[in-house]
Amino acid sequence: MTATPDAADRTPTDSHPTAPDPTDPGRAAAGPRTAAQRRADTEHRLTHDVDAWVATVDDAATPRLTVLSFLWDGSTLLLSTASASPAGRNLATNATVQVGIGRTRDVVLVGGTVEVVDRDTLSAQEGDAFAVKTGFDPRTIRSAYAYYRVRPVTVQAWREEDELAGRWLMRDGVWLA
Repeated sequence: MTATPDAADRTPTDSHPTAPDPTDPGRAAAGPRTAAQRRADTEHRLTHDVDAWVATVDDAATPRLTVLSFLWDGSTLLLSTASASPAGRNLATNATVQVGIGRTRDVVLVGGTVEVVDRDTLSAQEGDAFAVKTGFDPRTIRSAYAYYRVRPVTVQAWREEDELAGRWLMRDGVWLA
């Protein structure tokens, strides 16, 4: 018998383990986190979570919200989806995006700019890292899949109302904490 992550470590919509739930009553902290702790928790979530809500708009400003897997390389998010999908078209034609990662009471919001990365020009190392983390390798799919690199411009993170005042961790692409 092989060991699998507990159901509590999985999101309801996929089989990938997620970061530990910081809202678990056994992990509750008293009061707001420091900026340094919030940044460390944010980087942990970026490194360990697999899926994100990606908000895009089309040319008519119609919004679209899609769940995509991602890879964090320490400075950018790498996403992938079918080039012809609504999200793929929106990412290719609108250079701004909003990405939500985590749960309602432990959320990271990344506002950023998008660059299309053709899968044939992606380095093997980065493609392999994406495949290992997400359990999905777009390079093996016959239909046209592209990668999209999101360069963060803003990052916000909070758990509860008491952290809203200090939620800005990045502005203009520069970490504040």
